[in-house]
Amino acid sequence: MKAMKISMLKKVVLLPGVFSLLMGFSLQAQDLNSAIQLTKSESYDKAADAYKALIQKEPGNSKNYYYYGENFLLEYFSDTISNSLDLALKSAQETYEKGVSANPNDPLNYVGLAKVAVYRGDDAKAEELRTKAKSFLLPYKNLKKINPPAMDYAFALAKIAESYANDGTVDTAKAMPFIRQALTIDKKNAEIYLIAGDLYMMVNDGSNAIKNYNLAQFADPQSPTAAMKIGYVYVKGRALQQAIPNFEEAIGLNPNYAPAYRELGQLYWRAGRLEQSKANFKKYLDLTEGNIPAKTRYVNSLFYAGDYEEVIKNVEDILAVDQSRGYMNRLAGYSYYEKENPDFNKAYSYMETLFKVVDPSLILQKDHHYMARILLKKNQDYTKMLDELNSLTPQLNREKSRLATATAANKPKFQASVDEMTAKAADLEKNIAAADKEISRAFAEYNKAFNMKRTDPNAPLTPQERSLLNEMATNYYTYRNYDDAARTWAKLIDPAKENNLAEYMQVGRAFYNGENYKSADSVFTIVIKKQPDYLPAHVYIARTYSRMDPDTKLGLAKPKFEKILEVAGKDSLKNESELIEALTYLGFYNMENGNYTKAKDIYNRMISLNPESRDNKIRGYNGIGSLETRAAGQEKTLEGKLAYLAKSAESYQKILEVDPNNASAKSNLKWVQDYQASVRKGINPNEIKGVVTDMAGNPIPYASVRVKDTAAENLTNGKGEYKFEIPQASEFLVISAKGFKTKEVEITKSRVYNVKLEQ
Repeated sequence: MKAMKISMLKKVVLLPGVFSLLMGFSLQAQDLNSAIQLTKSESYDKAADAYKALIQKEPGNSKNYYYYGENFLLEYFSDTISNSLDLALKSAQETYEKGVSANPNDPLNYVGLAKVAVYRGDDAKAEELRTKAKSFLLPYKNLKKINPPAMDYAFALAKIAESYANDGTVDTAKAMPFIRQALTIDKKNAEIYLIAGDLYMMVNDGSNAIKNYNLAQFADPQSPTAAMKIGYVYVKGRALQQAIPNFEEAIGLNPNYAPAYRELGQLYWRAGRLEQSKANFKKYLDLTEGNIPAKTRYVNSLFYAGDYEEVIKNVEDILAVDQSRGYMNRLAGYSYYEKENPDFNKAYSYMETLFKVVDPSLILQKDHHYMARILLKKNQDYTKMLDELNSLTPQLNREKSRLATATAANKPKFQASVDEMTAKAADLEKNIAAADKEISRAFAEYNKAFNMKRTDPNAPLTPQERSLLNEMATNYYTYRNYDDAARTWAKLIDPAKENNLAEYMQVGRAFYNGENYKSADSVFTIVIKKQPDYLPAHVYIARTYSRMDPDTKLGLAKPKFEKILEVAGKDSLKNESELIEALTYLGFYNMENGNYTKAKDIYNRMISLNPESRDNKIRGYNGIGSLETRAAGQEKTLEGKLAYLAKSAESYQKILEVDPNNASAKSNLKWVQDYQASVRKGINPNEIKGVVTDMAGNPIPYASVRVKDTAAENLTNGKGEYKFEIPQASEFLVISAKGFKTKEVEITKSRVYNVKLEQ
């Protein structure tokens, strides 16, 4: 009988598979267990040294290769900011392949290779490798009575289950049968319960996760890992106060268990208990003996905890003694961007260094993303500078015009003003040009970040990709690159969706602001086809056509604004602002086209739309005042002029009744009253006259004297004389003649403008 048992045992040991190696000798197991504990304590560099020593000592033990490969992957996931996934996968793959060579019948290294394939997105290869691994597992019926092989069999099944997890998600339909079978075989293995708990955590099943972590604790009461993982469950559920005792329990079980101190540091930071946070981070660093890899993970923890000042200090300390760790520049760059008082120039400097010293293959997607954000924030005054230059340019032109016509005594004053403005404009242009380059690079970095992990251009957008594109589009819009904003937002639209009107409107508004009116119109038209009475689309179509016909001569927007009256009129209270906008345009359109009666009706409708609205009254009476003034200007008789001006004055007085401090109404009323006084004296205040000559004083006949940006124009007679009525609030005269330089003259209160032209 005894002989038969020995024979059976030999038979099992000699069978192909993992078991001939996984059982090992007790000393070997002890050495390997020590290395595994170093990995669990996040001393990945020391663990790596231990695995190397084990492999050198016993190159044929495939189990050493498996855990060494896992060490590479776990080190990456402990610090995804500083480490490279591609490099970790490459190192792990090479190690697992060596394990396969050491023992082609060991399933674990095939499972490791399957994990690598999963992280690379090659699910077919991963499944092929899992099948390979399973092929080396003995039928359970042949070994269920032999405890050690059964334990290893169960562990291999659990690792296969684990290989179905990736990026915080898990294929439960495939993973769970393996983990259940593993737990059926071996109910005493804490590692299997930990894997089960992790899988349940990934599917947000906290109850079952805690259940399995508790069973892991029961199986191995001295291990701190299960207690810490229970803490993770509460952290994920945002029950921070419930999480803390579990991390403290882990430390109680093993006071030298470094990861628990790091987790407590992060947790206390989130809870605002800063001193406790730093104390735990310091303990973590001490336990890991302050080596550079540990300090790197410590700094990484500080970053996630939001202690950006400490991150910067520690990065500078690390780089001061070890310049080879160029990747640390990213944490400093990120932190200068994220800290309460950001320094975008320093953030940029660190990121530039990162891109220069780190191998391009180790540059992360988030590096490009952060660089894009930093460059834009570094140039956040860009639009302000554009507006300042746009405001300065006409001021400078006016000063140049004044200089050209100034007397000798006044020329130095005007010259100084012109010189100052010219220098300021030059500085603005220089700064804008520099900003343009960096802003262009920012969007190039955005595109690098977007395309970095996108292998198939036709693949559906992931949530992360959608978020990135939306951020890009928003910043395109902010920095006034409206066409690119529109095209980027357009990529986010699913035409098949019904409820996406807001997305189309966003695209249309971007085209509109970019003055791409044809594209804007086509997008808004799509919206109206989807929902014919969608008021925002009608409003923007009307605005679009108004922009295409700014002087209203063609009346392109008229039917569009009339459509707004139709659609918005269904609920005049709710749609009051849209109705006022339409009435404002139609009133102006009719006034510009001489239909004063229609215009007045429209302005009166505006006033009556909401009798309680002060703003509506101001707009309406201001419109009536303007059209009555226009009518006065066109009236031939003095009596008729005075009648219109009386009505105009009455309108401005009504504005002052509801808004006594209205500066515009006061100014317009004063102008009307002066006009009335002039009319009573038989004088037209809008009439100007003058003589146009060459520099020698010779008259220039048939010179054009035109009011800038209007159709008001007069030609000089044979004596160079002109006289005509100009529109109210005119700003500049433009004088031109064949063979002479065109000249602009500012219109002041004077009624006489004599001009000399240069040949």
